[in-house]
Amino acid sequence: MILHGLSQTDLIPYPMQLKSFFAFLSALVVAVLADSARAASYNYGPSSLTPPPVQREFRGAWVATVNNIDWPSQPGLSVSQQKRELIAIMDRAAELHLNAIVFQVRPACDAFYDSRIEPWSPFLTGTMGKAPSPFYDPLALAIEEAHKRGIELHAWFNPFRASHPASKSGFSADHISRTHPGLVRQYGQYLWLDPGEPEAQEYSLRVIMDVVRRYDIDAVQFDDYFYPYKDHDVPFPDESSWRKYGVTSHLGREDWRRENVNAFVTKVGQSIKSAKPWVKFGVSPFGIWQSGHPPQIKGSSAYDMLYCDARMWLANGWLDYCAPQLYWQIESPAQSFPVLLKWWEQQNTHLRHVWAGVNSIKVGDGWKAEEIVNQIRIARELSANAGVIHYSMKALMQNRGGLATALARDVYREPALAPAFPWLESQRPVQVKLEAPRSGKIHWEAFGSETRGQAYAAAASVAAKPASVNLWVLQVQSAGKWTTSIISGSAREAKLPVSWPDAVALTPVDRCGVSGDPVVLQRQESR
Repeated sequence: MILHGLSQTDLIPYPMQLKSFFAFLSALVVAVLADSARAASYNYGPSSLTPPPVQREFRGAWVATVNNIDWPSQPGLSVSQQKRELIAIMDRAAELHLNAIVFQVRPACDAFYDSRIEPWSPFLTGTMGKAPSPFYDPLALAIEEAHKRGIELHAWFNPFRASHPASKSGFSADHISRTHPGLVRQYGQYLWLDPGEPEAQEYSLRVIMDVVRRYDIDAVQFDDYFYPYKDHDVPFPDESSWRKYGVTSHLGREDWRRENVNAFVTKVGQSIKSAKPWVKFGVSPFGIWQSGHPPQIKGSSAYDMLYCDARMWLANGWLDYCAPQLYWQIESPAQSFPVLLKWWEQQNTHLRHVWAGVNSIKVGDGWKAEEIVNQIRIARELSANAGVIHYSMKALMQNRGGLATALARDVYREPALAPAFPWLESQRPVQVKLEAPRSGKIHWEAFGSETRGQAYAAAASVAAKPASVNLWVLQVQSAGKWTTSIISGSAREAKLPVSWPDAVALTPVDRCGVSGDPVVLQRQESR
């Protein structure tokens, strides 16, 4: 029975309530004292114990903004909706132990960031040139949300596409087609910057370097678009640039086009390294360099159709990574995934990174999740620094065909560090002091600015590595088993899976992915 305004508890005589309260308080005190006694009996000290190596594997996903493929789900959403969708993407990436998001910031001479050169993208607000209101910067938000989860943010640019037919917005006054119409060519339903115009190359380079200098991105990436895919065998309309620059080059028309792209890629790579030596440069070309390479491969050719010689870029060490779009199945003889991936690996004479772009969006549409899982396994067999980039994040957000479930259950069950880039410029070391665990948490300090190689105090709980720590690898041993977490470089504390572990190891990782020596504390019970 419940009286109006009173619960059953209210009807319990007051002394009984008081008795229950004191019983609860007594139990709480006993628990606290027991925990304190246990803590007092444990002593953590420096240890030479070596934690197990952490897996190295690139686990990326493309977030395409053109035509609202991945984000935002449609143009003109409210700012709060846009932010919720973007944060949900980062949450899913963290849940699946991805370590990189490749975020499309420039679909077609427009911007998903506060550009000083190009207009706001119509795929963001619905109107080219219209800023989000209330104002925010999507790229800045993406970087912040990725980095706090220990995920890299690669800025994806389309260097020469100037408009996309999916845009229903007119051109703003500051669009390249209005400010520099002489650099733009109409090709089918697209507008395209002419790579044969040196001024067009310089314009795109200026756009890219503006982002490199102003934003804390981890890499610049291009996809497969340089010259456009052919439209019904209609030639690309570059007659004017060919007459001005190509005829006197002593090259054939196709070789001249390839040289235009080669020159641009060279300038981009050099410019990035001059500004920020730790920022990586990657390209994701069409997966077939040229039909017949290797012999069983048949199909369209990036070399002949897009004038993209990514094989040379990789072989000459111009790229930090190459991620060919291998969007075919394992059992597809004329476009075999493993045959093509092995061929690309063989071109990697400068020992950069080769990671496969995989067609995850096909899962649930004729493909099974096991196809992608098996492609990841094949990549691991071919390289110790393996990796894939999923096209696209939508497949993982929607768990198409159970793909996200399969990845989490199998190949992505444990976290992984992205492979290191030891040829890039590492940063100054810091000292790391790890405090003893207390009540299920661990704290640490990072300090110092000494040059690399300088000796530090010979305490086992102090390790030296770059001043600007990009990531922390936290490893915890309990009951003989190690568990691993990868944490943002800005963190100075973390929760532990157990209150009083047997050992704790903390390893700093710099912006080039180079790991320092682990700091290890081991528990010893007092006698």
